[in-house]
Amino acid sequence: MSGALIAFEGLDQSGKQTQAEALRDALVSGGRSCELLAFPDYRTAIGTELHRALHGGRDYSPDVMQLLYVTNRYEVKRELGHWLDEGRVILCDRYVASSIAYGEAQGLDREWLADIQRFLPPADLTILLDIPAAVAVQRKASGRDRYERDLDLLARVRDSYRRQASDPRWALIAGDRPRQDVTADVRQAVATRLALL
Repeated sequence: MSGALIAFEGLDQSGKQTQAEALRDALVSGGRSCELLAFPDYRTAIGTELHRALHGGRDYSPDVMQLLYVTNRYEVKRELGHWLDEGRVILCDRYVASSIAYGEAQGLDREWLADIQRFLPPADLTILLDIPAAVAVQRKASGRDRYERDLDLLARVRDSYRRQASDPRWALIAGDRPRQDVTADVRQAVATRLALL
């Protein structure tokens, strides 16, 4: 069986982790080998630096932040390639599109953001769990990081995601519905687009 990389994108609190875990469980039940990743990966040196920056310990410009995010993904590039070669399904809670969405929302060039990530394995399917910025804030009332506190930024991020979702390798799913309805739509998208379920 060939491997596949599925990225879950959307604002914080859109249900990316929940839906990625539910999809993993369904795929494993069907006999597929899966890897579940979340970016940023705070276990690495770059991930540790990103955590500091997101929680007030560092003050980097938007371009430096996106370079750190992208570098954090390159840190696991070899593993991604190995897993795909082994036929595993990789589920990512955030991936390439996050840097484009958040970077573009902060005035960075979309083409540059895509270009610096061109050597990462591409996503076979990107699932956008679309929620309004106000819903993201309601779902996490406290402990928000610097991006999560900026409602205007989140609205621009959502706009970027929705523009990216016009790509045929994307599935746009309304994330502000009951969890089981979102799960059903995620499974349908994966079954239809990749025939994995």
